[in-house]
Amino acid sequence: MNYSGSDYLRELLRILVRSLGILEKNDVSCYGVTLAQCHTIVEIGRAQKISLIDLADLLGLDKSTMSRTINNLVNLNLVNRETDSDNRRYISIQLTDKGIEVFRNIEDSMNDYYSKIFNSIASDKRDKVLESLELLVAAIKENK
Repeated sequence: MNYSGSDYLRELLRILVRSLGILEKNDVSCYGVTLAQCHTIVEIGRAQKISLIDLADLLGLDKSTMSRTINNLVNLNLVNRETDSDNRRYISIQLTDKGIEVFRNIEDSMNDYYSKIFNSIASDKRDKVLESLELLVAAIKENK
């Protein structure tokens, strides 16, 4: 098939997203939690402590969806939710010890996987790939 530049970009991104989505749906990389919970745990773990609103914004979810996900993670003893004593609408979220363990397992698994991918790229092309991805992310953010 002959693709124009933007059509080829779309096709490559479709393949990339599908390939990574299949990887992320694999229970091994998410340690028994759903894909949404997996993403949530990773973001909480990276932030260490984050408000419910900021977490929802970061993940591109509405507050009610984020709240349901957090409720499920609380029930699994993976996160703690605290209401601010001065502002009852402000809820902060952080991982429990069990949640930290799951977070570390997910991060270790993903770091190993992406290290293999990165090392499969010819060493003289790695900087170009990273620069291209940075440009792509910036362009996507600019056009949201």
